[in-house]
Amino acid sequence: LAFAIAAPVCFAAAERIPFNVLELPWSLRPFVWLFVIELLVTIPFFLAATGIGRALMAFGDRIPRVYAADLVGAGGGALAAVGLLYMLPPERLVDGLGAMAALAAGLAGACAAGTARRVILVLAVLALAAMTIGPGWGELRVSPFKPLPQALQVNGATLAESRFGPLGLVSAVENEKVPFRWAPGLSLLAREPVSEQVAIFVDADGPVAIPQQRLESGPPGYLDEQTSALPYHLLENPHVLVLGSGGGAPVLQALGGGARSVQAVELQPHVVAMARDRYRAFTGGVYEHPSVRIHVGDPRAFVERASGEAYDLIQVSALGASPSGLQALREERLLTSESLRSMLARLAPGGFLAVTGWGQLPPRGGPRLLATVSHALGPQGGETLARRLAWVRSWNTTTLVVGESPLSEGQVEAVRTFARERAFDLIHLPGMDPEEANRFNVMERPWFYGAAQQLLGPDPEAFIDSYKFDIRPATDDRPYLWSFFKWEHAPEILALSREGGIGLLAVGYLALPVTFLQALILSAVLILLPLLFRRRSAGSGGAHRAAALGAFTCLGLAFLLMEIAFISRFTVILSHPLHALVVALSSFLVFAGIGSWLAGRLQPELTAVRPVVGIVAIASGYVITLPHITEWLHGAQPAVKVVVAVALVAPIATLMGMPFPLTLNRLRQLDPSLVPLAWGANGCASVVAAVLATLLAIHFGQTLVIGNAAVLYVLAAILASRMVAGRGSDAGGRV
Repeated sequence: LAFAIAAPVCFAAAERIPFNVLELPWSLRPFVWLFVIELLVTIPFFLAATGIGRALMAFGDRIPRVYAADLVGAGGGALAAVGLLYMLPPERLVDGLGAMAALAAGLAGACAAGTARRVILVLAVLALAAMTIGPGWGELRVSPFKPLPQALQVNGATLAESRFGPLGLVSAVENEKVPFRWAPGLSLLAREPVSEQVAIFVDADGPVAIPQQRLESGPPGYLDEQTSALPYHLLENPHVLVLGSGGGAPVLQALGGGARSVQAVELQPHVVAMARDRYRAFTGGVYEHPSVRIHVGDPRAFVERASGEAYDLIQVSALGASPSGLQALREERLLTSESLRSMLARLAPGGFLAVTGWGQLPPRGGPRLLATVSHALGPQGGETLARRLAWVRSWNTTTLVVGESPLSEGQVEAVRTFARERAFDLIHLPGMDPEEANRFNVMERPWFYGAAQQLLGPDPEAFIDSYKFDIRPATDDRPYLWSFFKWEHAPEILALSREGGIGLLAVGYLALPVTFLQALILSAVLILLPLLFRRRSAGSGGAHRAAALGAFTCLGLAFLLMEIAFISRFTVILSHPLHALVVALSSFLVFAGIGSWLAGRLQPELTAVRPVVGIVAIASGYVITLPHITEWLHGAQPAVKVVVAVALVAPIATLMGMPFPLTLNRLRQLDPSLVPLAWGANGCASVVAAVLATLLAIHFGQTLVIGNAAVLYVLAAILASRMVAGRGSDAGGRV
């Protein structure tokens, strides 16, 4: 009942904390505010965990059933959360969660007796009514430093429309006084005016442009003045696949570049819907053009399903939100080595793959993309790629074009002409002279050209290892394309902080180790402090206590590490991020709940050792076989992928649900007073593991995360055995 009230109240309070993630490298103040936010959002979960802990104590003889209900409810909650995202605007979501908690309080109150029952039921009904028919807690308070609030500060800007869903809050901004104009990579010599646009923001990040097009004049000419237009000067009447069509600008660019047909894929349905509905006349009906077919779905899944269809050009835009923010923690599965290999396999003879991204300085995103493309081509990637690659840059973007075959002399000359006429710099071109680099948008040294030469040279690994940033190829095991930080260079960055060097550390990444340390310290305090007080009152003898808390800490770490890593791996199988969230997360929790229930049925014959052996064996098998299963499922229908994913999750998740209730039930028999501390240790470890899993995956890959989880499961089983032995020795000592 307290959770029902605290959830919206604490969220509303946390929104009012003046925390700005961009200040993290420069000041201690945001660290304090981040800590305050974490404390505020901890309160509701503290209350909910207290309720579950009380249930585990009150029904000690039915621990597996209680834990099973908790896990199955969590799996149902994952499904319900997605449903709420469809039905409720973001500002009312916490009210929906509070209503669920009030309903749970009413169900619990129905089990009480006498006056307590009536009081609880009345309070639960009042809370439920407040959450469902009350005024709510107001609109979302978006950080004023995000792109959407910045755009709304411009004179004349209006929020024209907002649509919400599981993939984000989509906002359209119009401005008649100061028309919006977005053209990344535009030539400084551009003669064509940038047309008026409507700006689209997803979760206040962006923008994505919906450009104005008049039917009688054709696609806007400025689209040919961007670096992304390069491949259209190498092909005639191409059959084009646009991955990430947004509001239609890449499609218009393709039509203006002479494409005979365009297949466009966009993940965000509301962006497509806005371009088709409200702004259909504004865009000239770009998505209704007879040469255009639009597909709403995951771009990588579309490529992998398009077996047998070849394209003259596959166009990809990596011009999302700035990689310096929280994007550093985002998994970019469209541009991993495995995904790029699938795209290259879809090219028609003489076709091209083109990727446009930000030209970060010092160079890091571009070199990593080149390293990933080279890795996708196999052991001879660099040598082969050098003859198939054209790479140009403007003052803020780069476009990398990879041919299905080596570039012809005519195509090489066409690249030179395209770059020269638009004052774009060549980064790499077969046969280019060093003097051709760094001519227009001049840097102190030709950093991009030098990186390309090293990565395409005889020893790219040595260059990657010595580079200041992490530019190792992005893979499905390490899909963090925008995370470049190397810990060995942290002292150098900190030493340069007063000269602006701290800006080289992505603030989104910086929040991760800070949160990890805070969670680690808080967890230690919350678990060790009660234990110290308990020792004072209970006397000596704590070998079984240390073993018990160690076992449950390992179980909490292992469960979350294993779950998070495998959910990320199953995302590749399921393709669509929403499908992965619903299917993988819900399946893990529900089958873990089933495992807990089975553990209760199989007691006392079953111990934690047997499930742990099964977990380690299955996890090891999945590490080896999942890449092959993923490749085998290329082209399969979504329903088939869902069935396979659930079938894969079921055995390991069922076993993962067994060790905790089995060990907790054994602890209850040895020392019932330790049950709350064991529950708390498991919960704190889960919080730490959620952050630790991302840190480990960024630097070492998800395979290592799975390996660590397996080791922790084994350690938990060993400590559980010592828990019993330690209790016996304590008892003997007291006698």
